[in-house]
Order: sequence, then structure tokens, then C-alpha cells
Amino acid sequence: MDAMIGGVRCHYIQEGQGPDVLLLHGWGGSTESWLPVTEHLKARCRVTALDFPGHGGSGSPPESGWSVDDYRDFTAAFVEKIGIYPCDIVAHSFGGRVALLLAATRPQLVRRMLLTGCAGLLPKRSAAARAKSSVFHKLKTMSEHVPGGRALREKVAGHLGSSDYRALAPEMRATFVKVVNQDLSPVLSDIRAETLLVFGRNDRETPLWMGEELRDGIRGSALVVLENAGHFAYLEQCAAFLRILDAFFFPKINA
Repeated sequence: MDAMIGGVRCHYIQEGQGPDVLLLHGWGGSTESWLPVTEHLKARCRVTALDFPGHGGSGSPPESGWSVDDYRDFTAAFVEKIGIYPCDIVAHSFGGRVALLLAATRPQLVRRMLLTGCAGLLPKRSAAARAKSSVFHKLKTMSEHVPGGRALREKVAGHLGSSDYRALAPEMRATFVKVVNQDLSPVLSDIRAETLLVFGRNDRETPLWMGEELRDGIRGSALVVLENAGHFAYLEQCAAFLRILDAFFFPKINA
């Protein structure tokens, strides 16, 4: 199914009947990232999974780029347009960024959240990494004011940008930079939705310390650690993840 949200096409799937659960995928993912979770949930609820703009079958953000705030606004408009609020949210990685900001600023739209490998905090970088990033951003800024600047920016990205950045289509690079540099720690204390965090012990993309800081920052939240799992813990330890999900969202059924 498709809907137009603020002039951007949004592809989504919706299955089942009952209370609403919204699935928000990670960066580079799509509705297909949630297949085993969708199959599991559709027997108990109405489950909706969307493709974020720039992913899957949805349209793209403008080349000037979107921040997490823009994705928050898009997601809020989506759930309001198709009438699935207030909803429970299951989110992975980048989807967790959007869920955090949505819950902090649009509390009427969110009931509970289960966030796995949740991003949103700035990584602890070495001095060398900080220096490289500073050079990259200065060269990028300079390139915006000279003839042939776009070609120069592409060369800069090829030499200094991260592997994730270099792999992106050019029109998504500004969005990526805005997203990964947005620190959401200031909004954590504003979240009132009941929140459960699930992190893989071996996650290198969103290390366990991020889960611990999110737990400490979100009032009343809890953290579950899955052993022998990394950033995609919800797939690597899928059976365990689904048991945790059931216990969190359907405690009476599982009592």
C-alpha cells in the first residue's frame, strides 16, 4: 500500500486486526526487515510497517537532507493519516531514533515502545576520528562555494567519508550526515511511554553502553541483553526476541 505524506510517497504494509503496532526499520532496511516479526504479530494485532523515505518503496527526502526531526514529523503525519494512533512501537537502530523523538514530542501518538539496537546517542570517538571528521566537514563546506562543487564533494566523500557514507546514493548523503550527528540524549527525560530496550551483547554499531545510557535516561525503562547477538539481535536471536516482545506487549495472554 502507498500513501502521500507531505508530498512524499510512503510505501507500507498492514496486516492483522486488533491493537495497533508500528514497526520502524533501521537505516538501509525496509518493511522486509521485519518479516518474522510481522508474521508473529499479525495473529494478535494490526501490525503496520513502513518504508522510511529514502528506503524500500518510498520516495526520497529532498537533496538538502532530512534530520531526525523531519523523519519524526513524517512518521507522526503517517500514523495520523492512516489512523493507527496511539500505537505501540517496535523499532530497530535508526527507527529507534525516530521513535525516541516521537515519544518525547508527540506523546499522544505512542503507547509503549520496544527498541532494539536503538541509535540516537553520539558515539565515543577517538581524537584521530574527530580530526578526520573536522577536515571532512570543512572541505565539504568549502566545496559548496566553488564552481564544480558537487564533483569536489564526491571526491572528498570518496577519500574521507565513512564506508556507510560512501555507499549511499548522493541524494541521501546530506540526510545521513544530519541523522548521525543529531544527539537525542536531551529528549530522553521527556519520554513517558513505557519503554523496553533490547540490545545484543556483541553489538558494535550501537554498543551496549548506549543501551545502558538510554535506560538511565528514560524514566522507568528497562534493558534486556541478548547474549551471542550483535546489532541485529532481533533476527539473530529471533525466538528469544519474540518471547520478550510477547511478555512486554501481551503479559495477560502469556501469564
